[in-house]
Amino acid sequence: MERADGYIVHEGCDHIFFVGFLGAGKSTLARNLGRLFRRQYVDTDRLVERIVRKSVCDIFAQDGEAAFREAEVAALNRLKGEKSLLVSCGGGIVEHEESCALMHDMGVVVFLDGDVEDSLRQIQHPEKRPDLGSPDEARELWRHRRPLYEREADITIDIRGKTFEQVATEAAQLLWEKGLL
Repeated sequence: MERADGYIVHEGCDHIFFVGFLGAGKSTLARNLGRLFRRQYVDTDRLVERIVRKSVCDIFAQDGEAAFREAEVAALNRLKGEKSLLVSCGGGIVEHEESCALMHDMGVVVFLDGDVEDSLRQIQHPEKRPDLGSPDEARELWRHRRPLYEREADITIDIRGKTFEQVATEAAQLLWEKGLL
């Protein structure tokens, strides 16, 4: 159904969830596509922070990763009543089966597939990434998570060696062609 302002409203829950390693550009892509296609953008880490009333770092430090993952599930559950969101997901959201099931129930999962070295260069504030650790620990985490991203992906966009503009253009074109935007 198309509204007077040209915005397309899909039937049912039709969110697009962007997953990928830390620093892959999920938030920037979701925000920019939201502006371009007049769709609301949300970030699961910010939703968790609002629910728990603590920063991601404080949740990890004080309550542990398991508590954070449960809060992610709660954040995703709050999106069930919304329409057509572009959702930037925390890098570890694929670690929790319930989060994965919720994403698939509510929409499409897009994996931004890049190299760990590119991610490490992109991360401007590593101190705000509680699950990152040292560069070697980050590489091990990437090796662990990459198969999880691949398993959950409905769509994969290879971001290696591409500028942000190239990734955004490719994502917009692909999602538009599939009728998702």
